Amino acid sequence: MRLTLYSEYGLRTLIYLGLNPERLCAAGEIAEAYGISTSHLTKVVHALGKAGIVTTVRGRGGGLRLSRPAAEIRLGGVIRALETGLGAPDCGDCPLEPLCALGDIQEEAVCAFVAVFDRYSVADLIAPGEKLKALFTAA
Repeated sequence: MRLTLYSEYGLRTLIYLGLNPERLCAAGEIAEAYGISTSHLTKVVHALGKAGIVTTVRGRGGGLRLSRPAAEIRLGGVIRALETGLGAPDCGDCPLEPLCALGDIQEEAVCAFVAVFDRYSVADLIAPGEKLKALFTAA
């Protein structure tokens, strides 16, 4: 299984915010740090805000920050908030649908995949601290 780029950008955003807890960070600043599209990252930030994972402050001097301490933000919850396509397949008009076990098996596999992320928090991602933060200025 693989995460979508959308979720990867979400996790990268949380890493950046976790490394800069003392201030508000702009979406454009984060996008520039990673060399990714600001417009795409803005959509990710919006979803993180709606899910209560980040707090956004609008207006001049605004930006975003983690909504709670990094150790309290479980990665599984982030994945569930950002990955809309997880779960059973869309069987549509498949003639096997009434008796097929594929949907249940896939749902079990997805649950196991996300359960691994549940064991970790944003704090685990930012554990290298200043060494990790220095990589942004080295690029």
